[in-house]
Amino acid sequence: MPPPSATRIAATARRIDRAAGELSNRAQRMMEETLPWFATMPPQPRTLVGLIIQAGIQGFADWLRAPGAGSRITADVFALAPTDLASVVTLEQTVELVRIAVEVTEDAIEELAAPTQQVWLREATLRYSREIAFAAALVYARAAEQRGTWDARLESLVVDAIVRGEVSDSVLSRAAALGWAQPEQIFAMAGRAPDGDPERILSHVRRLGSDTGTDILAGIQTSRLVVIVGTTSKISRVTKALLPAFGAGPIVTGLPVTGLAAAAVSVQEVLAALRVAAAWPEAPRPVNSDDLLAERAIGGDQRAVRALITEIYQPLAEDPHLIATADAFVRCGGAIESTGRALFVHPNTVRYRLRRIHEVCRHDLTDGRERYIIQVALTLGRLEIPGAEEPSIAPPAKVVSL
Repeated sequence: MPPPSATRIAATARRIDRAAGELSNRAQRMMEETLPWFATMPPQPRTLVGLIIQAGIQGFADWLRAPGAGSRITADVFALAPTDLASVVTLEQTVELVRIAVEVTEDAIEELAAPTQQVWLREATLRYSREIAFAAALVYARAAEQRGTWDARLESLVVDAIVRGEVSDSVLSRAAALGWAQPEQIFAMAGRAPDGDPERILSHVRRLGSDTGTDILAGIQTSRLVVIVGTTSKISRVTKALLPAFGAGPIVTGLPVTGLAAAAVSVQEVLAALRVAAAWPEAPRPVNSDDLLAERAIGGDQRAVRALITEIYQPLAEDPHLIATADAFVRCGGAIESTGRALFVHPNTVRYRLRRIHEVCRHDLTDGRERYIIQVALTLGRLEIPGAEEPSIAPPAKVVSL
């Protein structure tokens, strides 16, 4: 059907303008009757929805006058509060609102148009409702984009604060705003960030974390990708799932802790280990930060120095026989017989002491890697405590006959 003349269209548009308030009230009454969530909505959001509905009906009148400006007019309908709309109702609920508003308008067509124009007006209503639906979808897409950008900035601030060890109440509240649920286990991972767009990389990390049901806080700092993971699942399973998010090179994981405040120390240990990971070419991928204590200590990490001294050197130093055996075993290249000869003891005594050393410091001298760690710990202990020389286990004095 051809459209009416411009004069008749203008007259119909004026009638719609005048009826906008009444039609909006009818639509809201129908929403209260048919939409349970609308009936329980607080007064202020309901007022906002009412204003948007009224603006939509008035926008319909403008659209009839100038259908070529449809995209601008339909966008203006949501100009009252485009960001507020997405926080008040969901996109699905907005579709329900549009449907009811269209039904109310269609029911009032006999009041708004002459009989010869009613079919035309009904078709125009349907076309306009389609443009309104597209405009609503655009509002939600933009709101989601803005929210995503804000969340990314907020997440970056949280990760930076944790890396610096500045976990205050404000940092915890920001993490909560990002959906951090204070999981039972928290651990850190760090490695080289892959090439590409940082937003895409971080999105990939979050998607991998979501697949394993974990909370993720991630950030890219220069070339490093730092990921803080909260999970109730098995850590090895989660770690394996997150490996594809990193680029080539070493990946370091930290020990599990409870709470973001404790995670700050763990993250700093992980980053210290990542800086020196290249010193152990055969390191597994990922490698735990504590497995790089020796390299970290040589690189100047004072936490690692203190850990080696307190966990290895000092326990061994309490027993002169054990520390002498450890020192001799290292100097003899891990040979039991040579160590026995150096200490003037039976090889079985050496074996017994090696087992005791393992019990005392939880490191096995017969393993090449752990022997290196003990050697570094002994060196650091002697440097840390000047003058604390271990008593040498000398052979019995020979009796000389005159």
